[in-house]
Amino acid sequence: MQTQKAPSEKTASLLPLIRECGILTLAVMVLDTGVYFFKFPNNFCFGGVTGISIVLNRLIPWSAGSYNFAINMLLLAVGFLFIGRGFGVRTVYVSVLSSLTLSLLERICPMSAPLTNEPVLELIFAIVLPAASAAILFNVGASSGGTDIIAMVLRKHTSWDIGKALFCVDLLITVGACFVFDIQTGLFSFTGLMAKTLVIDGVIENINLCKYFTIICENPEPICDFIHKKLNRSATVFSAEGTYSHTPRRVILTVMKRSQAVQLRNFIRRTEPHAFMMITNSSEIIGKGFRGLN
Repeated sequence: MQTQKAPSEKTASLLPLIRECGILTLAVMVLDTGVYFFKFPNNFCFGGVTGISIVLNRLIPWSAGSYNFAINMLLLAVGFLFIGRGFGVRTVYVSVLSSLTLSLLERICPMSAPLTNEPVLELIFAIVLPAASAAILFNVGASSGGTDIIAMVLRKHTSWDIGKALFCVDLLITVGACFVFDIQTGLFSFTGLMAKTLVIDGVIENINLCKYFTIICENPEPICDFIHKKLNRSATVFSAEGTYSHTPRRVILTVMKRSQAVQLRNFIRRTEPHAFMMITNSSEIIGKGFRGLN
C-alpha cells in the first residue's frame, strides 16, 4: 500500500521545478526583449531563426514574429520526428513560449521604427540581451530551440562538426542581409555575429565563476572549521615543506562562490595573518556541491 506524500513534501518536491520554470521564463523575457525591441526594428540578421525571419519578412511581407513562430513550430516537429523522446522538454517550453511572446508583442506593442536614432546603441542591446539569455539557458541545460534543434538532429544522425555547421548557417543569413537590405545593415549584422559568441562565453563564465583557494599555513584547524561550519563547504589538507626554511607547513585547497570567498579571505586575515593565500578564478568546477558530470 502506497502512502501519500504530505503537503509539505509535495511542495518541497515542486520547488525545484518552479524555480527552473522561473529561470526559463526569465531567460525568454530577456531574449524576446532584445529580439523584438532592438533586433527586429533594425533588421539585424546575425543568425538563428530570428535572422531568417527578418530576411523573409523583407522578401515576402509577413510579420517577423509570425515567421519566427512558424519556423520554430516546424523545427519542433522535425525535432520530435528525428530525435523523439530525447528531445528536451526545456527546449520545447522555451521555443513555444518565446514564439508566442513575440507574436503577442506584435499585437500589444507594434513597432514601426527603431526605439532610438542610435543604431550602435541598439546593436549592443540586440547582442547583449539575447546572448545573456542564451547563457542562462545553457547554464541550466536548455536552449532557445530554433537552429539549435537542427544541431541536435545533426549531432544524432551525422558526424558533422556542429559548431562549424551552425556558424556557416548564421554566416549565410548574415550575408543575405547585405543583399536584402543595405551594406550598413549587413555590416552591423556581421558585427553582431562576431560579438555574440564572445558575450555568451563571458556571461556563462561569470555565472559559474568560483574562487579557488590555495592556503599555506601552520595551523589549518581554525580555517577548516570556518569553511565547514560557517560556509558549509569542504576542503583538502596535506602536508608540505618550505624549500628555504624547510619548515613544515599545511596546505589547504578549497573552492567556493565569490561571496563566500570574501568571508574566508577576511577570516584568514584576522585569525591567521601569516598564512599565504593564492586565490584564482575558475568557472569549471565539477563535483558535489557544484556542477554534475552530466
